[in-house]
Amino acid sequence: MAQAVTDNRAMNRFELAVGAQTVFANFRRNGQTLVISYVEAPPSLRGTGAAGRLMEGVVATARTEGLKIVPLCSYAALWMRRNRQDDLLA
Repeated sequence: MAQAVTDNRAMNRFELAVGAQTVFANFRRNGQTLVISYVEAPPSLRGTGAAGRLMEGVVATARTEGLKIVPLCSYAALWMRRNRQDDLLA
């Protein structure tokens, strides 16, 4: 069962627990900008939508905190384009 996306500031990553596995996005905060450097899903979760649910949580956090996003990770950049989140791009 999927849980909410959490901001693990100690490890500089957003996390989504799916059962016993974790999908994550490495990030760094640069002022009012959230730089997403890498999104990773365990092989068994790839193609299940878990990384997309993680990105939904990352975007929700950015909106709540008034942040813009720099998606260095190709998956994050593609997800933002496909889901029309251009207003959050820095």
